[in-house]
Amino acid sequence: MSSWEVFAVKYADRNQRTRKDSFLFDESHDVAHAMDYFIWVLRCDGRTILVDTGYDEEEGAKRARPIRMSPVEALKPLGIAPETVDTVIVTHLHYDHAGGLRLFPNATIHIQAAEMAYATGPCMCHGVLRAPFTATHVCEAVQRLYSGRMVFHDGDGEVADGVTVHRIGGHSRGLQAVRVQTEAGWLCLASDASHYYENFIHEKPFPIVVDLQDMLDGFKVLRRLASMPRLVIPGHDPLVREYFPSELADHIFRLDRGPIKDILT
Repeated sequence: MSSWEVFAVKYADRNQRTRKDSFLFDESHDVAHAMDYFIWVLRCDGRTILVDTGYDEEEGAKRARPIRMSPVEALKPLGIAPETVDTVIVTHLHYDHAGGLRLFPNATIHIQAAEMAYATGPCMCHGVLRAPFTATHVCEAVQRLYSGRMVFHDGDGEVADGVTVHRIGGHSRGLQAVRVQTEAGWLCLASDASHYYENFIHEKPFPIVVDLQDMLDGFKVLRRLASMPRLVIPGHDPLVREYFPSELADHIFRLDRGPIKDILT
């Protein structure tokens, strides 16, 4: 089975947050709690797979959440030109994960059927559920579908040898995690199935949730997908930058060899 290199690429952060924005039922709700934004890159035998696309300057301006660098610029140290990317795994269609789809015009998208149904269905009549989505991003996904560049998965699916996807749900109806075979073992890119280590380690739900039971059950699924808990990579935790070494640039972190310090799990 193929062994993949895996990189976390930070392109934005949001530091004006508190723990109430990250955890339900948290006693220290007013304590500052920062969030990082990542894209993930998988490489093996000359093939590159992108996991999520981030969002661009235009979206950042609309939401008053400016980015540090565009996803295209963030990927340059890895030698990735956007027009050469042919495969993108979209973990879910929230703005910060699918907001850069248009930047990779030649890519085929791998997504859960449940996510497309959710983002285009009656749940979007509710403003609170619609808030993390942006219509133009969802429309871009629909255009990929009609151009024949979308692969739907229903639960578990294989994208490549050593790369599989698994529907978790919870945060979004069709949220999927990505399991990758690496030198260190099976690594699980949790994306927003666990925004922070603390979410899955202590089973503390994130406040943006469509199905709380799916979210809680998903914390256990993440542990099963990874060879060991230290290989579960949360979607937005600044601690990733502390646990894994930077490589090629200050905003890029190498994940596939495992953490460089102990992670409390």
